[in-house]
Amino acid sequence: MRAGRFRIKTPRPVPGYGTRSQARPGRGEAFFDHRPYVPGDDPRLLDWKASARLGEPIVRQKAEERSGRFWLWVDGSESMALFGKGAYAERVARVLIEAARGERIRLLTPRGPRRPGKTLEADPRGLLAARPYARGTPLLITDGLEEGDFAAYLRRLPPFHLILVLAPEEIAPPPLEAVLEDVETGERVAVNPGRVRAYRAALEAHLAGLERIARRKGGFALLKVGEPILPALYRAGVLELR
Repeated sequence: MRAGRFRIKTPRPVPGYGTRSQARPGRGEAFFDHRPYVPGDDPRLLDWKASARLGEPIVRQKAEERSGRFWLWVDGSESMALFGKGAYAERVARVLIEAARGERIRLLTPRGPRRPGKTLEADPRGLLAARPYARGTPLLITDGLEEGDFAAYLRRLPPFHLILVLAPEEIAPPPLEAVLEDVETGERVAVNPGRVRAYRAALEAHLAGLERIARRKGGFALLKVGEPILPALYRAGVLELR
């Protein structure tokens, strides 16, 4: 599978935010509205059910479609350095950049928006510290494991795609007895099988909450480090065939 065969699926239309289907009639594929038939209309646009219900010929109008506009943010916080998440997140970003070929995409960095180049600059500040914002559909690649009200920030964004990158060891850690250190806060925590079970339950609830918000606003994908990226993004609805 080649990324060039796909494009990024834009969430529901919001004028001015880079979604392809604009809220006005045009020649796209998305439905816009009904109107009475006038001579010269393409007969293939006739809506027979609406025509029968209203007693006159009715055609379906399509929404105007333009090039999409996206901004990409890649989490470069310390937790992304664990289990190969950072390198895998960069591969995910490259797939999205390739899928956005021919459209406008900008990488948000601590120095502001940049065109993606040969090297990708991940943001080490974390999503809540960076507060990235720009006009266009946000594409957020992160593990979602930072402190703070992550969900509240997502609710304030325009329609977006949230792509979580986690390692299998984080999603389903084995029961163990150890002392672990949080790489971002420095806190040391004694771990036992009971705490591992509590962690797994808390993580499941956290991820479910993020998924609910993301699916209401746009798209959600949970990728495990090492799994094929293109099929995962396509199954999740982040990508669609051109």
